[in-house]
Amino acid sequence: MVRKWIQKAIKRKGSLKRYMMQKYGKKAFTNKGTIKVEYLKRALKHAKGPVRKRIHLALTLRKFRKRR
Repeated sequence: MVRKWIQKAIKRKGSLKRYMMQKYGKKAFTNKGTIKVEYLKRALKHAKGPVRKRIHLALTLRKFRKRR
C-alpha cells in the first residue's frame, strides 16, 4: 500500500498554474483559481515532458473532488 502518493507525485507545487498563466493568461482560470478543464485539454495537445505529466495528474485529481 502506497501512502501519500499524491504528495510524492507533486514535486513542484504551483508549476502547472504558472505554466497555464504564462500560456493562456487569466482566461484559463475560474473565479476560485482552479484551472478550467477545457484549457487543460487544450494544453495537453501541445505539452511535452514533465508538463504533460502534470496536466494528466491534474485531470486525474479532478476526479477525486467531491461534487456538491
